[in-house]
Amino acid sequence: MSKQIRLDDDVYERLRENKRDDETYSEAVERALGGRTFGDLEAVFDDEQVSDMRNAIDEADRRDRQEADEVADRLK
Repeated sequence: MSKQIRLDDDVYERLRENKRDDETYSEAVERALGGRTFGDLEAVFDDEQVSDMRNAIDEADRRDRQEADEVADRLK
């Protein structure tokens, strides 16, 4: 499904200048926006995988905080 959007002339020119020869305007906009979001991954992972990833992130954060605290203590 395609949609029409209005762009200011200067915005259109920036998009046109940055669009690659081998891509559509939609692809250029998607590239400018950074592609997919984390929300797009919702259908990829099941609840257990999400939980495992959250736990791994939390553990990495805990270790990072601990290391930062140890460095701060050494600098005192």
